[in-house]
Amino acid sequence: MKVIVAGLPKTGTKSMNAALSQLGFVVYDFLEHTVLTQDEYVDILHKGWSTEDFRRMYQDVDAVVDVPACFFWDEIHKAFPDAKIILTLRENEDIWWNSMQKQLEVNDRFISKLAGVFSPTYRRAKTILNFTGVLLFGCPFTQPFLKNAECNAELAKKGYRSHNAYVMSTAPKDQLLICKCSEGWKPLCEFLELPTPDCPFPHKNIHASLPQELEDHPIAMQIMNETLHSLIKVAVVTGVLTYCSIKYGPITTIQAMYGQTKGLLQTLMIPFSSVV
Repeated sequence: MKVIVAGLPKTGTKSMNAALSQLGFVVYDFLEHTVLTQDEYVDILHKGWSTEDFRRMYQDVDAVVDVPACFFWDEIHKAFPDAKIILTLRENEDIWWNSMQKQLEVNDRFISKLAGVFSPTYRRAKTILNFTGVLLFGCPFTQPFLKNAECNAELAKKGYRSHNAYVMSTAPKDQLLICKCSEGWKPLCEFLELPTPDCPFPHKNIHASLPQELEDHPIAMQIMNETLHSLIKVAVVTGVLTYCSIKYGPITTIQAMYGQTKGLLQTLMIPFSSVV
């Protein structure tokens, strides 16, 4: 681990991910955290953690950005004390909150709701995201299927202030860079002691455009494939049940389903019955 980005979501974390990747770092963002280290974070959030947990999780990773890693930046730094810390900020907390609110609204779009129901990978990822959202801002990052995003703006901004103040007062001064992505390559490359790329600094997730930007990401594709396959299965079952209901009547169809389900359960119980 070489770089820990401690900045909260919507402070330029996607731009910083792109910049660090362009500089040659292997970066874990929220998708990698919540999917590739999913089991570890479920245990961490529900049971606690040790420094060795984070060392094992990120031993082959160069940099981490976004949730839940930004919440655990200090614990990750204990595991990798030589890593440099970057605190990304917005111009002020109101601009940050307006951007955060747009992202929460995007997270509540219909396709995201479907993925939250029909993708096993995304369902578990949501558990981690929402747990961290409550810890940081007092509200989850995603909402149930029929519920829209709700978050207390003042509580969220208080969380923003508290998090930033804690990083600035706790991180080793000689290992900390406080920056805004609008400042471009210069402060980042000087801090990391790397040459400045001959291209514009990347700017990502502008106006909460993250879903479009992640369309080709392998983990996002996995989530969408799971969602599509589950929807196809639901459509097939619904079609069969509709056909049977029309041809044989709904009562006969329900009785047949009950009989099949009962028979399957009895079959599954045979090994237990024989042991008893």
